[in-house]
Amino acid sequence: MFELIDEKKRQLDQKRPLPTHTLRSIREHLIVNWTYHSNAIEGNTLTLSETKVALEGITIGGKTIKEHLEVINHKEAILYVEDIVRRQEPLSEWQIKSIHRLILKGIQDDFAGIYRKENVLISGARHIPPDALQVPLAMEQFIQWYDSEGEQLHPVAKAAMVHSDFVKIHPFIDGNGRTARLLLNFELMKNGYPPIVVEKENRLAYYSALDDAHTTGDNTRFIGLVSDILSRTFDLYLKLV
Repeated sequence: MFELIDEKKRQLDQKRPLPTHTLRSIREHLIVNWTYHSNAIEGNTLTLSETKVALEGITIGGKTIKEHLEVINHKEAILYVEDIVRRQEPLSEWQIKSIHRLILKGIQDDFAGIYRKENVLISGARHIPPDALQVPLAMEQFIQWYDSEGEQLHPVAKAAMVHSDFVKIHPFIDGNGRTARLLLNFELMKNGYPPIVVEKENRLAYYSALDDAHTTGDNTRFIGLVSDILSRTFDLYLKLV
């Protein structure tokens, strides 16, 4: 799968620089879809078209302020991730907290960018996240792994593992899933791959693959899921250019 993905990456790289208007439309499409699906997975009820309108600054009747903020905040988090990729900054706990702070800004300010101090369960999952007291050490070890063993992995495998291991720790009270998907795409983007969108319709397979990884220690299914979405994303880009 990695060989196929990297061949598609080579094909896309050969077409660079991409046409300006095509690139702009791809980015606008990505921001709307990424924001819609990532929030919808977590229960936001705005439709795709409503998400697009909300991103343009228009209020949707009958929808909560929280749902509007989730849309606006997510776009800001995407822009922040794009910025740290552009500046080639290494991943750190500070940046993870900064991404999370943007996700929960104005929604749960008391918990934004702050590791949880309470124990939690993941709804519908067999895996139980570590005790709150273990979170700071677990996150420190997560970054150590990222800078050492993680460097030995194929970039796509590493991106999937970043997501999986982060969610396994579940370091925040809320917003872990959205943060994890942003971290996954940070890792893809910094290595020259396009960001991917885990669609709401794939939520069951996505959650199942993650829980399988967390309870068995085998990330094969989840890496395969990420690889499949990435391969289809390349197909779309290659079709457009």
